[in-house]
Amino acid sequence: MKRIRIGERLLGDGQPVYIVAEAGSNHNGDFEQALRLIDVAVGAKADAVKFQNFKAAQLYPRAAGTSDYLRTSRPIYDIIQEMEMPDTWVPRLAEYCRERHIEFICSPFDEGSVDLIDPWVNVFKVASYEMTHIPLLRHIARKGKPLIVSTGTATLDEVLRSVAMLRETGNDEIILLQCTASYPTPLPAVNVRALVTLREATGLLTGISDHSRDPIVAPMAAAALGARLIEKHFTLSNDLPGPDHRFAVEPPELIELVRRVREVEKALGHGRKETLPVEDELRTFARRSIFAIRDIRPGEPFAATNIAVLRCGKLPAGLEPEFYDRILGRRARRPIAAEHAVHPDDVE
Repeated sequence: MKRIRIGERLLGDGQPVYIVAEAGSNHNGDFEQALRLIDVAVGAKADAVKFQNFKAAQLYPRAAGTSDYLRTSRPIYDIIQEMEMPDTWVPRLAEYCRERHIEFICSPFDEGSVDLIDPWVNVFKVASYEMTHIPLLRHIARKGKPLIVSTGTATLDEVLRSVAMLRETGNDEIILLQCTASYPTPLPAVNVRALVTLREATGLLTGISDHSRDPIVAPMAAAALGARLIEKHFTLSNDLPGPDHRFAVEPPELIELVRRVREVEKALGHGRKETLPVEDELRTFARRSIFAIRDIRPGEPFAATNIAVLRCGKLPAGLEPEFYDRILGRRARRPIAAEHAVHPDDVE
């Protein structure tokens, strides 16, 4: 499976999971709050921080109505318009991220936004609801940069069609994210295993965009299943106004998320089945060998009354336990003292 470069980082086999702290629109229209979000992502040791650049007029008709899940009578158009990030922020946020040594990512939701952020990003993130927006995907793919594509609400057939179209542009640097479009997502609906299905069906790098409120479970499960990228919404406080704050993790939880994922990576290891250096002592001390359990005379047959399979401790090892049945009934070639291991040369 190929590797993909995002800025200074490689993604793929043998590489650490790429962790994206999703700030989204949790800046609430306050530039200083946006900077604080970047600082939080840096403090948590995330690899990237991601914002969103959208315009209400490019997302919904004014008459689109209300969203039931938001539980408000306000039209969705008005809510989205209020969440818009000023275009002038893009270069300023990108520069601040450069100064803080964290990757700047910004999701575009229309062709104009793609062109706006293109000079400032090394990768494009496609939101779930845009995954079937073929004209937009084609416009993004032709920029020649890697794509991170969320797949919330999509079927596998829809994902495959979008991937095929992207590949037709000549851009195969795609990372697919399992995502459940529910805010927050109940743990049984996170469906982390789908990232394996996406990987097997496409041969692409896969990961997860996790909208569950729990900061640990889904990211750790994703890392264990081979996710190459994990994205998680975060906020300065769940008590802030706005639709995305309540399901986002708070700063201490983001720190814990990154720490736990890195611990999972350590626990996963290299995958080879071999004796590890930390096992050397107990491999010698606690593994078993064939021992004399009393003094054995030359010519005496080996039997359950004079030999046993015991752990070596600090005594020198002899025959492996697999030889126990083979030497029963055979005779000792020379004297063997009690609590000494039986060696091949001890057996006639």
